[in-house]
Amino acid sequence: MGLFIQAAHAAPEAASTTSIIGQLLLPIAFFAIFYFLVIRPQQKRSKEHRNMVNSLSEGDEVIFAGGLMGCIKKLDGDYAVVRLNDRTEVMVQRASVISVLPVGTMDGLK
Repeated sequence: MGLFIQAAHAAPEAASTTSIIGQLLLPIAFFAIFYFLVIRPQQKRSKEHRNMVNSLSEGDEVIFAGGLMGCIKKLDGDYAVVRLNDRTEVMVQRASVISVLPVGTMDGLK
């Protein structure tokens, strides 16, 4: 019986050196996968959106997060005055712009 007990104690000691490497490798692999599949693409999208918002100018036709579409009439800091139609103008945050449309898009909707 003593032979089996010694063998059982010997196996975990030999495996403990490889399990430490395995225990460190698994979280590092999960972080690397998480970084390349989630964090990095989100940072890229955020940078592209920030560049688009900073490059807005008067006369650009844009779509907002709420679904409204209009033409920028005036830029004022973090806000923009947008003409939705001939009689309606609204003031919105520049960061709410999700897309810049090609020039003349709104002309085809009249």
